[in-house]
Amino acid sequence: MKKNVLSIILFLFFTTNALSHLEDYKNIKVLEYELFRNDQSIGYHNYNFEKNANFLKVQSIIEFKITKLGLDLYKYYATSEEQYDGDQLIKFSSKTNQNKKIKNTDIIFDKDKLIITGSENQITSAKEYPVGTWWNHDIIEAKAQLSAISGRIIEQKVVFLGEEKLNLYGKIYDALHYNFSSSDETLSQNKKLNTNVWYRKKKKLWLKAAFDKKGYWEYRLKNYK
Repeated sequence: MKKNVLSIILFLFFTTNALSHLEDYKNIKVLEYELFRNDQSIGYHNYNFEKNANFLKVQSIIEFKITKLGLDLYKYYATSEEQYDGDQLIKFSSKTNQNKKIKNTDIIFDKDKLIITGSENQITSAKEYPVGTWWNHDIIEAKAQLSAISGRIIEQKVVFLGEEKLNLYGKIYDALHYNFSSSDETLSQNKKLNTNVWYRKKKKLWLKAAFDKKGYWEYRLKNYK
């Protein structure tokens, strides 16, 4: 079960190459998401934004647990911090506590590349590849994303599925619907990316993510400030 839950989180957790669309977030300080599994609330994922001229710092925290018959089967807690200078990611760090198993990932910008020290290995990446999560819609244009937990490069294919009306906590949004999937068909099933993501048509605010893997999971935007 640990590997399956990890693969779920790999493509859900962290942020992306940001400031080219900072204007869309100029008045945003907090994003708060509720996490559901099989339509039951199991936790949260929150972001805090600090902006100063061309510098941006994004801090993230996620916590959830899976229970059955009153017993905790699985607990997950992770934090991250990323820093941008202009539109370039210059530093990223994360720490994950996965049922008391600790994982760390660090990314540093060095001239024309990203140096990634993750739980699986140390590698380099193109400086344009975002750390893989959804709040920044630049990820729509990326050829690959970086796992915030393992540091591995996940090549992706993105398909636009159309415009929709999305109801979240009684608020109706005009939304753009995308599907993200792995380009590499040789990956094992538990490592393949396959998730649907919705962005607000105006200002491209991340609204929702949904996918099937050992249950039906959803991230729903609950509040923003």
